[in-house]
Amino acid sequence: MRLIAFDFDGTLSDSEMTVLLGKRKNVAEEMADITERAMNDEISYAQSLRKRASLLEGLEIEDAEAAYDEVTLRPGAADLIARLRDAGHHVAILTGGFERGVERALQKEGVEVDSIVANRLPVERDRLTGEVEGSLIEGTKDEALESLADELGVKLSHSVAVGDGANDLPMLEVAGLAVGFEPKPAVEPACDDVVSSMYELGDLLAERAIVRKSE
Repeated sequence: MRLIAFDFDGTLSDSEMTVLLGKRKNVAEEMADITERAMNDEISYAQSLRKRASLLEGLEIEDAEAAYDEVTLRPGAADLIARLRDAGHHVAILTGGFERGVERALQKEGVEVDSIVANRLPVERDRLTGEVEGSLIEGTKDEALESLADELGVKLSHSVAVGDGANDLPMLEVAGLAVGFEPKPAVEPACDDVVSSMYELGDLLAERAIVRKSE
């Protein structure tokens, strides 16, 4: 068994959850700018996430749920997740994004993963508070990957990490195999391989005998 850890926004999904939420409050452009600065390592991820969450203060929960409904997986992602799990691997999603959006996207495709480590946007009186909660605000993805590996009894050398942005760097640097999904320039040097589609990723993992070739 291997531990396969995926980032979500920008990797398994091309939906940016905070931008989808931001559209519901007419702050999407500000959201996108903050996100891009964080992904390029210009500001810390924790700082960027708190800034984005604060812009959502007062958003009605119905609007937030509608935004989560818009989150989708990339073409081929659901099939690859299913193949990895069928092969006996533990599939995890480690994301600074939000649990609700991840769950909705997976449900839509009728696919499950083994672990989701994500953040949450608290609600009071049916509105977002502007705060954010979760282990991946200050915590880093290498810590999350190492913790999961310890729980499962899997060596880090038998882990695979797939990501695209600066907050993925910690897990890419410690994983046995680091795969960049159209990685940002600051991230690419940490990657053993680079792919631009889930189909390409499936072929790469098949070449490395991690998953069987698709039929």
